[in-house]
Amino acid sequence: MNLNTLKYGQVKVGDKLPELKIDITSGLIIGSALASRDFTPVHHDKKVAQATGLSDVFMNIITSNGFMGRFVTDWAGPDSTLKGIDIKLGAPNLPGFVMTISGEVKAKDDATGVVAVAVEGVNNVWGTHMNGTVRVALPLPKEA
Repeated sequence: MNLNTLKYGQVKVGDKLPELKIDITSGLIIGSALASRDFTPVHHDKKVAQATGLSDVFMNIITSNGFMGRFVTDWAGPDSTLKGIDIKLGAPNLPGFVMTISGEVKAKDDATGVVAVAVEGVNNVWGTHMNGTVRVALPLPKEA
């Protein structure tokens, strides 16, 4: 986590964000689904998940969305402001997987200080779990 907020001028299109590895556990999947009030049984009941053809419970989109936002705001720092997330899900995340999240700055808006970061989360078993764009506002230089 970056404890010093990046300034808009410090960021360039093409900058790569440091990777984040997340161990996917049953506790993470179940706890985050319940904490986000997603009581869909496939996220906390192994037998129900198995009836869908998967071997275990699987991560919900709200958790994936949260990890995508966290990844960018951890890089940007505490005075950054999350402006939006566009996410597309791919392969499920199941207990025992490791998801590696990576990102790259794709665009900057000089008028607003908003930076667009392309983000991808890939698990070590089935590949791309999520991809999309996170928009985050960084502090602009103060006018004299």
